[in-house]
Amino acid sequence: MSVFIPDLLAGKTTFVTGGSSGICLAIAERFAAHGARLMLLGRKQEKLDAAVAGIRAAGGTAESVSADVRDYAAMEAAFARCAELLGPVDILICGAAGNFPAPVNGMSANGFKAVVDIDLLGTFNTCRAAYPHLRKPGASVLSISANHAHQPYAFQSHVCAAKAGVDLLTKTLALEWGPDGIRANIIYPGPIDGTEGMRRLAPSEEARRAVIANTPVGRLGTGEDVANLALFLASEAASYITGSVFACDGGSGLMGARSFQAAFEQAPKER
Repeated sequence: MSVFIPDLLAGKTTFVTGGSSGICLAIAERFAAHGARLMLLGRKQEKLDAAVAGIRAAGGTAESVSADVRDYAAMEAAFARCAELLGPVDILICGAAGNFPAPVNGMSANGFKAVVDIDLLGTFNTCRAAYPHLRKPGASVLSISANHAHQPYAFQSHVCAAKAGVDLLTKTLALEWGPDGIRANIIYPGPIDGTEGMRRLAPSEEARRAVIANTPVGRLGTGEDVANLALFLASEAASYITGSVFACDGGSGLMGARSFQAAFEQAPKER
């Protein structure tokens, strides 16, 4: 279901990492429809160009910058560029992430490090580099985490470790930056159709059915589902909410490791 309030985010500058595809692009598109000005960050310029073109074609305002969230200097430069083009950042979406299924004994140290660096170090770099450019008071930070932060999943040790760090980092920001008028919250998307994560973790129709069977609402989520939640948390309607975790997962988190276990067992294992 679409939720639309004209000009809810009018003039709000929104910086989105991982914004060229998947959940974060869905959030960006929804925010643009509500009047926000978007700066999308990703590693592949061609994907960013396509995402920006789509937002502009729908009547929104969007720019892009290519950078790797693991590179702090690059993130500093990206926020300087955003400030030059769009002004202070009102909303920060930390959504860059990596994932692949692999058992601990079948995963290389580099494979583990890659996910931790993208998810956890990348979130730190993003937030730390953003701070001088965040509107004070009034900015809102949203970290895209996962139920893995508190629920262990086989074949996902790297993601569990990284997301646990993302959660506590974000809650620490809520404590430290609250006096500046900056809020920081966490979203747990569940199994979202059409994303790279679902393609990797549930690559077959059988695996998809297994995930749906362990999702209480009986369907996969959509990017729009997560965007609706993000829209609320970034808006003034959530002005007294900070340091909190919100699941948008159709109840799959209530099933614990069962929700994805069958899919993980069937997915090709990487290192």
